[in-house]
Amino acid sequence: MAVATASDLLRSWRFGLLCLLAVIGRTPAAAAAGSYSSSPARFKPTAWSLAHATFYGDETASETMGGACGYGNLFQNGYGTDTAALSSTLFDDGYACGQCYQIKCVQSPWCFKGLALTTVTATNLCPPNWSQDSNAGGWCNPPRAHFDMSKPAFMKIAQWKAGIVPVMHRRVPCVRTGGIRFQFQGNGYWLLVYVMNVGGAGDVAGMWVKGSRTGWISMSHNWGASYQAFATLGSQSLSFKLTSYTTKETIVAYNVAPSNWRVGMTYKANVNFR
Repeated sequence: MAVATASDLLRSWRFGLLCLLAVIGRTPAAAAAGSYSSSPARFKPTAWSLAHATFYGDETASETMGGACGYGNLFQNGYGTDTAALSSTLFDDGYACGQCYQIKCVQSPWCFKGLALTTVTATNLCPPNWSQDSNAGGWCNPPRAHFDMSKPAFMKIAQWKAGIVPVMHRRVPCVRTGGIRFQFQGNGYWLLVYVMNVGGAGDVAGMWVKGSRTGWISMSHNWGASYQAFATLGSQSLSFKLTSYTTKETIVAYNVAPSNWRVGMTYKANVNFR
């Protein structure tokens, strides 16, 4: 029986190393239908902070549809009734859209007994009301941190007759099913994309689009959770690159939309933040 020499083992080790480097060194194009993430880090809950909460609308939450984030029908787009409008201090010019908050009622006889808490997604802006004092109706006036919740969400932590209650809140990871979704609007020279179903920190700070015949094109923040590119991208499959506002992680979703994409349609990636 042949016995491997030290030189044989060394050559075998070098060959294995070269094979490993070849796999690691593959370009993103080799996974054209896949995805890429700059970091495996997961978003973790933040510390608890004090704020106040009110509610708007009725038990159907119909008045929460639409909103400053541009999510449209919250039922159809997966957000349901567990949503809230944020005061401008928290809303951060729309960069807080999609963030998830755990909220619990505290220090009020209207709080439900036990651990009365719920998790909501930021889908709207609660604008300032300068005609009223910040402590008497102008609940969303800066620099107040305030949550104007849907009524069904509010009723999970307190009796609705309270009107307003003190709460503790913290950011928590957004648990989403499936990949990020991109809803297209615009025309042949202007692409407006609403970004939905974002996991992890839930937010987006920057976005790029790449056609099958272009390089990466930087998209500007339009409003809420929408980004735009002034470019001719028709008849090209589209890929997107996104950076999280909170974690700074960057992910790439390749070939999200086919070359025959249309405005008014929603396309789903197979990648998401964690």
